[in-house]
This record gives sequence, C-alpha cells and structure tokens, in this order.
Amino acid sequence: MAGDSWLTEFPEMSREGLLGIRKSLDATYRDFSREYGDSIESIFDPLLSFLIWFEKLLLNTPWPLVIIAITALAYFASRSWKLSLGVVVSFLLIGYFGMWEDTMRTLSIITVCTLLSIALGIPVGIMMARSDRVQSGVTPILDIMQTMPAFVYLIPVVMLLGIGRIPGVIAVVIYAIPPVIRLTNLGIRLVDREVLEAATSYGASPTQRLLGVQLPLAMPTIMAGINQTIMMSLAMVVIASMIGVKGLGQPVLKSITNQYFTLGLFNGLAIVALAIIFDRVSQAYAKRTQKHMEGSDHG
Repeated sequence: MAGDSWLTEFPEMSREGLLGIRKSLDATYRDFSREYGDSIESIFDPLLSFLIWFEKLLLNTPWPLVIIAITALAYFASRSWKLSLGVVVSFLLIGYFGMWEDTMRTLSIITVCTLLSIALGIPVGIMMARSDRVQSGVTPILDIMQTMPAFVYLIPVVMLLGIGRIPGVIAVVIYAIPPVIRLTNLGIRLVDREVLEAATSYGASPTQRLLGVQLPLAMPTIMAGINQTIMMSLAMVVIASMIGVKGLGQPVLKSITNQYFTLGLFNGLAIVALAIIFDRVSQAYAKRTQKHMEGSDHG
C-alpha cells in the first residue's frame, strides 16, 4: 500500500519540481534579456545598417539594372546561357506579377544570411577538420541546431532582441549554418594525405597548405554546403516573417491566415524560383571549380 501511494505521489512531485525549474529558468532569461538586451542589440547595429542599405540599394536600383547584374553574376558562376536566360525570365515574371519589392527584400536578407553563414561557418569547419576534439565538441551542437524545430529559435531571440530584421537574421543563420560547417570539415578531411605530404616536402607551412591545397581541393564539397545553407535560408523565410522580416514570407503568412490561395501560391512560386536559381548557379560553379582542379591535376 505504501508503495502504491509513493507511485501516485511521485508524478505530482516530479511535475511540481519540473514546474519550479521551468519558472526559475524563464525568470533568469527574462532578467538577462531586460538587463543586457539593449547592449546586445547595439552590437548588431552595424549589421542592421548594412542590411537596410543593401535592401534600399536593391529596391531603388532600376529593375533592368538589377536583372542585368544578377544575370551577369549567374553567367560568371555557371558559364551557361540557358541558366542566364532562365534567370531573366524568372525575374521578369516576378515583376509582372507584382512581387518585385518583396523579392528584393527576400534577396537582401538571404544574401546577408548566406554571407554571415559562410564567414562564421567556414572557419569553424576548418577548426573541426584540424582538431578531433573540436569536432567532437561542435558536432552535438550542430545536431541540436539541425533537429530543433525552427519555431523554437524564435522564442529566445525575440525575447532578447524584440521583433525585426536582426532577430530574423539570427534565427535564419542558426537554422542554416550547420551544412556549411559540416561540409567544410568533411571536404578538408577528404583531401588526400599524399598531396599534403608532397606540399609539406616542398616546404609549405600549415597556412600555405590550408590556403593553397586543402581549401581548393575541398571547394566542391564546401560549395555543396553553401548550396544547402542557401536552400535552408530560403526555407526559413516564411517562418522568419512571423517576427517582422519583410519579404516573400509575409504574403504567404497572410494567405494562410486569410485563406488567399493565389497570393500564397504566387509568392511561394517566387521563393521556389529563387531557390532554383541559387541552386543551379552554385552547383554549376562547384562543377566548374572541380573540372578546373582536375584539369590542373592532369596538367
């Protein structure tokens, strides 16, 4: 009988204990955000200024110039006139259906998030490739970042920084950065040991081996990571629109709440068009770099 009463009391005790832990953690984080939220927000002021400037640049530049610039970048990366033609047609259709401004806003935030992810992710990937201890420490963090539901990222970021562009950028980067870190690490680790030994025998320093041998040979794998990061950034656009990130995500969110089928469909197709363009261009660039490396090896 005593055992039975312990069994009935235990869930109640554990529930009370869990509630106490949750309340104390919530209170601690709330106090932290009130105390340091403004100072942490000020750290991101330069990033916010750049994001606003870049967005205004895309919005204020005449649309033919924007299309020419993006098509030129696509052709430079892919050397494919078919892909370049696809870019022109896609952006003309986006403009025709009245989604130009939202697309430019989305393009600006995706570009900034991708550049941030590359700037932070590649150095972390290099550190992981150079040290098994760093790899074993970072891998569980990446696992959590990739498996945690995207909505969960928004809660602490919004509590700390409020609603706006910067919380959206942080949430997108947290969600999208793991592939570039993982594939940078993998690409460097897959470089042939004999090639590294040959570079060392010629007197190359560790930095020279990294910049002259490991990174160029790992570039196709790193580009695959960048490609996945861009795709995940675009996937996060709709979710980030919930915390005030303007762009193609907001009309999609509006169409869900108001049941506007065509509004959601067209803006969704615009996101798909951006995703396909980024995907094809980055893949074509990765293939070109791989062929270039193979050609130089044969030479």
